[in-house]
Formats: sequence, C-alpha cells, structure tokens
Amino acid sequence: MNIIASRLIDNLGLREHPEGGFFTETYRSNIEVELKDRDGSRALCTSIYYLLSENQFSAFHIMKSDEVWHFYSGSSLTLHVIGTEGKLKQVQLGNNIEKEAFQAVVKSGSWLAASVNDSSFYSLVGCTLSPGFNILDWNLGDRPQLTKMYPQHKELIKKFTRPC
Repeated sequence: MNIIASRLIDNLGLREHPEGGFFTETYRSNIEVELKDRDGSRALCTSIYYLLSENQFSAFHIMKSDEVWHFYSGSSLTLHVIGTEGKLKQVQLGNNIEKEAFQAVVKSGSWLAASVNDSSFYSLVGCTLSPGFNILDWNLGDRPQLTKMYPQHKELIKKFTRPC
C-alpha cells in the first residue's frame, strides 16, 4: 500500500469498509427525520471520509439516499453509476478542472461502484448522504443478480463486484 495512503488511514482513523477501501464517519446530524418508506427514523445527513488505495474498488451497491461525493486528494476516481433506467454513467472526480469534477451526485436507487484511476496511488474522497446512512437502506450488489438485470454491463459488473 502507498505510504501516503497508510498515513491517511492512521491519521484519519479509517477502518475497512464492506464495499472495499477504508472509511470513517465524520458527521451525523442530531436531527432525525421520519420517512414513510423506511422503518424508523433516519439522521437528516451523514458524511464520511473514504479512501481507496491502488487496485481497491468500491463494489457495486445501492442506497435509498442521494449521495454527494467530494474529491479531496490523490488520484482521480471514477464513479460507475447504473441508473434506474439501466443506463451507465461514468463520472471522473479529481482536481483537473478540464475533465474532472470536485463533486458529483448519485441519485438514490442507482447502482454505484468506484475505482482509483491511477492504480499505483490512492484516492481520498468524501461522501455525504441525505437522509443519512442507515445500514437498512444499503445493499451490496450480487454479481449474478446484477448481470441478469443489466446484461449490457456484464463486464463492468464482473469487474466491480465480489465473487459470491
């Protein structure tokens, strides 16, 4: 692992994330909201630091909340988003303002994976959710199920899911 990535993991208190990479929650709103399509209340907003190093990736997952991704440092990162209609959108997060964005929004109900563009480096980003993160609102992608749903994205799904 890259020495800078190791230092960031230590200094920011990051721990392993089930999707891949490392994270820590940096904010959780004290304000709770009741939503008619959810069991129980949710924090109004949550935010995390998230780090991928080298060949790590965030496996395809789906959220019931909108996600706002923020680029901080390191290599640029690609968000691979399969929207509710099955259309693929790939967004580059980074600091090259000619071809990358500092922030990107992933709408709820979209399947999302992320990968570091320079496989010899790391990418430090943040992710803010509203309503806030709750494990009940998150699902990790199942390779056979996603491939059946979106056969046109079979190779990408294989690359960014974990074997069952």
